[in-house]
Amino acid sequence: MRIEQESDGVSASTKHLVFAYYVTGHGFGHATRVIEVVRHLIHAGHDVHVVTGAPDFVFTSEIQSPRLIIRRVLLDCGAVQADALTVDRLASLSKYSETAVKPRAQILAQETEWLNSIKADLVVSDVVPVACRAAADAGIRSVCVTNFSWDFIYAEYVMAAGLHFRSIVWQIAEDYSHCEFLIRLPGYCPMPAFRDIIDVPLVVRRLHKSAKEVKKELGVTDDVKLVILNFGGQPSGLKLKEEFLPPGWLCLVCGASEHVDLPPNFIKLAKDAYTPDIIAASDCMLGKIGYGTVSEALAYKCPFVFVRRDYFNEEPFLRNMLESHQGGVEMIRRDLLTGHWRPYLERAISLKPCYEAGIDGGEVAAHILQETAFGKNYASDKLSGARRLRDAIVLGYQLQRAPGRDITIPEWYATAENQLGHTTPGSPMDDGSTAFSPDFENFDILHGDIQGLPDTVAFLQSLSELQEKHTRRERKAAANVFNWEEEVFVTRAPGRLDVMGGIADYSGSLVLQMPIKEACHVALQRIHPSKHRLWKHAEARQNDKGGSPTAVLQIVSYGSELSNRSPTFDMDLSDFMDGDKPISYEQARMYFAKDPSQKWAAYVAGAFLVLMIELGVQFEDSISMLVSSAVPEGKGVSSSASVEVASMSAITAAHGLNISPRDLAILCQKVGLYAVENHIVGAPCGVMDQMASACGEANKLLAMICQPAEIVGLVDIPSHIRVWGLDSGIRHSVGGADYGSVRIGAFMGMKMIKAKASEELSELCAANGLNYDEVEQDDIELLKQEASLDYLCNFPPHRFEALYAKAIPETTDGETFLEKYEDHNDPVTVIDQKRTYGVRASTMHPIYENFRVKTFKALLTSASSNYQLTTLGELLYQCHYSYSACGLGSDGTDRLVHLVQELQHSAESKAEGGTLFGAKITGGGSGGTVCAIGRNCLKSSEHIFEVQQRYKKATGYLPFLFEGSSPGAGKFGYLKIRRRATPKKANAGGDDAAVTMENKS
Repeated sequence: MRIEQESDGVSASTKHLVFAYYVTGHGFGHATRVIEVVRHLIHAGHDVHVVTGAPDFVFTSEIQSPRLIIRRVLLDCGAVQADALTVDRLASLSKYSETAVKPRAQILAQETEWLNSIKADLVVSDVVPVACRAAADAGIRSVCVTNFSWDFIYAEYVMAAGLHFRSIVWQIAEDYSHCEFLIRLPGYCPMPAFRDIIDVPLVVRRLHKSAKEVKKELGVTDDVKLVILNFGGQPSGLKLKEEFLPPGWLCLVCGASEHVDLPPNFIKLAKDAYTPDIIAASDCMLGKIGYGTVSEALAYKCPFVFVRRDYFNEEPFLRNMLESHQGGVEMIRRDLLTGHWRPYLERAISLKPCYEAGIDGGEVAAHILQETAFGKNYASDKLSGARRLRDAIVLGYQLQRAPGRDITIPEWYATAENQLGHTTPGSPMDDGSTAFSPDFENFDILHGDIQGLPDTVAFLQSLSELQEKHTRRERKAAANVFNWEEEVFVTRAPGRLDVMGGIADYSGSLVLQMPIKEACHVALQRIHPSKHRLWKHAEARQNDKGGSPTAVLQIVSYGSELSNRSPTFDMDLSDFMDGDKPISYEQARMYFAKDPSQKWAAYVAGAFLVLMIELGVQFEDSISMLVSSAVPEGKGVSSSASVEVASMSAITAAHGLNISPRDLAILCQKVGLYAVENHIVGAPCGVMDQMASACGEANKLLAMICQPAEIVGLVDIPSHIRVWGLDSGIRHSVGGADYGSVRIGAFMGMKMIKAKASEELSELCAANGLNYDEVEQDDIELLKQEASLDYLCNFPPHRFEALYAKAIPETTDGETFLEKYEDHNDPVTVIDQKRTYGVRASTMHPIYENFRVKTFKALLTSASSNYQLTTLGELLYQCHYSYSACGLGSDGTDRLVHLVQELQHSAESKAEGGTLFGAKITGGGSGGTVCAIGRNCLKSSEHIFEVQQRYKKATGYLPFLFEGSSPGAGKFGYLKIRRRATPKKANAGGDDAAVTMENKS
């Protein structure tokens, strides 16, 4: 519901009420907006007990009244920040656990007793979870006032933390569910925990002084441009210099240290400076996005130049609100730190912020709270929240819970049965209006064949429409990235489904991979720097350097609108050079790590560095790239590998580099062993993902021995067998700690095997001297081979069981291992001395998995029979449970496998002669996708759909279904396209192209 009319104020009440107002421990922004609500409640004659961790002066400087009672208690911690722009996700979860989880029982008892002691009429929370549960225990109604909730924020952090802390998200959501309704502020995130919602205007602090008064106090004349620097603390690495500002500008710095000397065109504001007055008097603001800064920038029409924060999920929604009212300009963090401020500041003062909605949300909220405390019921009869639940799921808010807690999933979290529908998300470039047609409006295809691929048709259609006006930030950026008078190269690379092999790839196993239907497309243009259409901030950077234009790389990535990544990236290609030599991979990793919102660009831009280092390629032309991937992220189907392969393919095609698909995949795995994945991005993966994406063929399994990458053929999937992928909804990350620790355990095990083989060899030689018979000679040769073992998968299972199994410990800690063995000989992982690693299961898995994959491959070519299908399925099951033994299972993937088993053994399946026969977790494990196989018949498909529905009924999440296959990048080749001289549609870009990068410059 929405309060349409503005309040006439919170009328003074004849009945005295007591409010308990809980304030989250995340920053002063929450406290400052609470002040506005509290001020109106006190004005109406009520007592307000503020429970907060913020200092008293934050409240008492604005409210001087005996009716304000401050109680200093910290009941949550918000997000822990390493600096003003960097959130430490793991530290945030750890601190929340220490603050609110471990002492939870004590907190509930304490708060319940306190609420009863003050005789509270209503509990208000912004937005402390446990306050809602404490209110329910005390028998008091509660209301939340916020634009985000901590379950939504922490869901992203939990994904990065692997199996740890999952129960936190659901506990917070359950606490919020006790809240009667939510007073929702503009710029809100999906908040499925709240059933009933009232929307109110912005809560904004009132002004104390006019702009004229502020400037007079500062001694600033009207001809000086003012920018307020407002980061809530200075970003790491920022050292202010006079040349950062254009002539005639003055910067007012909030929160500057007393010990720091500022340049003459920077003024240090007093600690007690009232920032709303300063913001209203300034020509623009430079800072980070938060509710307080955005609301005040909009309210007082101050253009806001913002720099993204890392991993704070509230930001995209506030950013969209800011930009939709023409009030925001995004600055790249690199430009903030290096002082390239001018193009952003100049762009900001050209904006005309147009926010005209109400700014009296504090007054409106206070009125609602007063009426609620009097007994008014704002709750609706029907349960709301289904749409918000869907939004949250789409954004990754999926199954973040502890194993075995299904019965405690709140009912309100599973109410979207009818509303959610059964569709799966489509390609990011497909808005649903593109029909299959060879007519791409304005383009001629000069080279290559679309091969009847509908997603390629859709991508080309999206390119042809880039000249039209767009409102989405990434489309606006893409509309100006190409010079349409020049040729554009288009490549395509699919994701992959790991049918067999998985994590055994780094141990040298045979793997069987199927390229999936979903793929990444890349459009690339190579152009002389003098013809390159630069974004304004990149152009300013070039101009600052002087001289002739130099090569610049500009990348646009679709699908970033509601994520923690920026849709654009640009760099001077000379940044990859150190004198006359390319920089090292470690230097590149540091380069991309400076701004996590642009770290994704390492998967694309890193390919240039690989070619420079490995093949000595020199890049003198500028490059523009557009990346559009329909391979879902975090589902274990190699979304990153498809981006890498498509990007590398486009670069090599545009530069006439004749590289085989196999060699291209190995370069991308510099991307696996040396560069984009490991050394630039930081994920210890193997080579199979890139090989499948580059070398795979539709409806075939790519068979490869990962030693390091020997393709042994393509295996046809028999026509009577069908393969599916089912997404568990639990986000998988190959860079996660669980995957890395299992890999370390496997390399530890190999080192132990080799050491034991050397010991046995020494003992055998010592015992027999030089006189040993033929049998002993064979034993010695075997031990020699095992002592020099290069890949763990070359070790036969029977030898492992006969001689080594009992010698491998269940676990060992890093310190003990290093003391005895010195190193585990894996170039891409580092042993943590304080960590305990599982060794036996991690060692056994690749040894037995290699045997299982060989057997699976042989069975595929055998005669069609139920025995064939049953045995293939059994191999999948064995692989799945071996993953679990390594610690790479998850409750979501276990549930999907169990559901396949249920239907496999059902009477209906038996009546059909069998439908589904097996399933396993895939890829790096710890969530992601399950691979299932079955008979290629209608009933099997029906049973797969039944698995989806049963999973959704238990968890609230409908699994994404991967079905179908497509050619790898090598088979697709590349397209070369050019815009027609006489396009079929008039160029509708017009002036829009000139301001494409409003968000960036």
